[in-house]
Amino acid sequence: MLPGEFVTTEAGTGLVHMAPAHGEDDFRLCKSFGVEVPETVQDDGTYAPWVPGFAGVHVFKAADPVCAALVAVMEQANAAGTAPAGLVGRGELVHSYPHSWRSRAPVIYRATPQWFIRMDGESALRQKALDALDDVTFVPAQARNRLTSMIENRPDWCISRQRAWGVPIAVFVEKRTGEVLRDAEVMQRVVDIFREEGADAWYSSPASRFLGSDRNADDYEQVFDIVDVWFESGSTHSFVLGQPGLSFPADLYLEGSDQHRGWFQSSLLESVGTRGISPFKAVVTNGFVLDEHGRKMSKSLGNVIAPQEVNDELGADILRLWVMNSDTNEDLRIGKEILKQQGELYRRLRNTLRWLLGALDGFTEEEALPYEQLPELERWVLHRLTDLGGLMARAVETHEWVGVYPALHGFCTTDLSAFYFDIRKDTLYCDAPSSLTRRAARTVLDHLHRCLTTWLAPVLVFTAEEAWTARFGDAQSVHLQAFPDLPAEWNNPELDERWTRLRAVRRIITTEIEGARRWYGRVFPSGAGGTHFV
Repeated sequence: MLPGEFVTTEAGTGLVHMAPAHGEDDFRLCKSFGVEVPETVQDDGTYAPWVPGFAGVHVFKAADPVCAALVAVMEQANAAGTAPAGLVGRGELVHSYPHSWRSRAPVIYRATPQWFIRMDGESALRQKALDALDDVTFVPAQARNRLTSMIENRPDWCISRQRAWGVPIAVFVEKRTGEVLRDAEVMQRVVDIFREEGADAWYSSPASRFLGSDRNADDYEQVFDIVDVWFESGSTHSFVLGQPGLSFPADLYLEGSDQHRGWFQSSLLESVGTRGISPFKAVVTNGFVLDEHGRKMSKSLGNVIAPQEVNDELGADILRLWVMNSDTNEDLRIGKEILKQQGELYRRLRNTLRWLLGALDGFTEEEALPYEQLPELERWVLHRLTDLGGLMARAVETHEWVGVYPALHGFCTTDLSAFYFDIRKDTLYCDAPSSLTRRAARTVLDHLHRCLTTWLAPVLVFTAEEAWTARFGDAQSVHLQAFPDLPAEWNNPELDERWTRLRAVRRIITTEIEGARRWYGRVFPSGAGGTHFV
């Protein structure tokens, strides 16, 4: 009898048999007490040839309420005699059992020999990886805790899988000793053949082709385990980075939050193990895309929003705008209503660019005024541009883009359309071209157009290009322009504070005016009376 601490009054009691090759708790308990872990079930799900009475019998059949192997066990126990040697009782219980979430087929745990990379010991891979993360920037910052805790607590790295597809672990094991064959000539033949024919040659060629004429193929077992796909993806830095135009380490790795367990971690461990440093300077983590109700997308639920369908119906710019208007650090929601809202946001941005283009018709550099000659209102608009320019610069530097494009949208709708454009439209429409106020306004509109098109270009790719070439022709592309370097003198916090107060007062006055207009409209309907409201 062995004391199983995993058995509690809340989670089962009693005396139960141990199956150390088919359960994690059983495996650990038996190993700690020196109990042998026999491999009774083979790769194909049948009992091994050395299992008495059941050799070649499959452990279960998915369609059988009671599997054939279990029936055979009970029949043999019944035939063995009376208790305690015979079968004491027999009945059926229905209970939950592990199933594959993809195929819905039942699965069975098996303890099998695997290939591992040691995390501790001489290599000190765990500590080196943790040290390498000290110089890595994480967005969001709390993602650092997720990756470091996973590395701190992970067991040795199992890099082998037993599947019918994948990149093979191309080694041989000597049957007599169980030792891996370490022969440079054999490995070179493997490399040469793989380079010419691909990894499938490992499955289609006889072992003798790799071992050569001086070794007997019957003395060796050819390993058909494949490399873990995370090990494969983690090695991409070895083939991609360091090429012309691609420095090592990468400036940024970008993926979903599940990759702290996958690609981020495998890339880090492989790079630290082979080069001693992290393969990335920064890691940006995104959430997952859910439907409008926060549910995972599923074909069976019929709630999948395909990017291509959104692109065909609404355009790629709106799809990108949805991303940048979302908090990508958390799970994102998407659906028809959400995309409809993004379409409204997009139209406001596009209308701002259209208004700028119309108001700038015929503008030349000779018309522009220097900063010192601009009225206070225009200088306030330029100050707001420096605020947004700083926001864009910080986003580029830190990869923190959440909230940036909502701020741009708010600037276009609140500061420009509802305020500045509303004030200056009469000047633009009615004043003479030589008017200093009109020239000042057009000078600021020129800066607005250049800044907004370049800032919007990474997201509203086609719209920004259209707005740029409408002014400067097809010879220039907005995507070849750098973000504007705005003069420091434009930044004027005191002016901003003054206009913040002025706008607050203006809102009170305009609210009263609108109330009076509505009252007048009710008292004097259209065409009624001769009295005019002043």
